[in-house]
Amino acid sequence: MNERIRELARQADAWAREIVTDLREIPIYNKIRDEKFAELIVEECAEVCDLYAMPDGTSETAIILAYAIRRKFGVE
Repeated sequence: MNERIRELARQADAWAREIVTDLREIPIYNKIRDEKFAELIVEECAEVCDLYAMPDGTSETAIILAYAIRRKFGVE
């Protein structure tokens, strides 16, 4: 696992800890953490499309691809 994936996992863990105050509810905590981790990865992938945008920030292809990635995984 590369360092960026590790960082996203740490962010998801920290985010979940803020949401779930009673960590004795481990199944709920794990689900929230895992969903946030997946969301962060999807968002990171969609942001790769931005690298291919035109200098003015537009690119029909990049916009379509970013939208398609987010839509496929249900990330708004």
